Amino acid sequence: MITQKYINEISFKIIGCAIEVHKQLGPGLLESVYETCLIDEIRNAGLDVQSQVNFPISYKGKELGSNLKLDLLVENLIIVELKAVELMIPLYKAQLLSYLKLTGMPKGLLINFNSNNIKKQLVSMVTEEFANLPPE
Repeated sequence: MITQKYINEISFKIIGCAIEVHKQLGPGLLESVYETCLIDEIRNAGLDVQSQVNFPISYKGKELGSNLKLDLLVENLIIVELKAVELMIPLYKAQLLSYLKLTGMPKGLLINFNSNNIKKQLVSMVTEEFANLPPE
């Protein structure tokens, strides 16, 4: 059964993988480089990860021909949006929030690799779907 604790444990593993990638590579590379390495780390941690996932847009009950493109989807539960930018702007948080809302996923992580300490800029968001899950 999926619980808040289970989702948080997966998030913790993802963050650990991101820290390891950052420790190995440091800041200053393209987002695609971090994505490739993070996918490898996540898989090595025993988690299922899909990259560049197309997710159909549903608008007013209709599926439109367009798709959202999620950077990473881990265990079909957590959206991971990656950045390699000098400045984290509010738009990135809004983007993740919209992705969560449109997909119905319970949790999302926004990770910026272009920083000295990725934990300080890490954004973790949960949805109402997460809040409605049993704690344990």
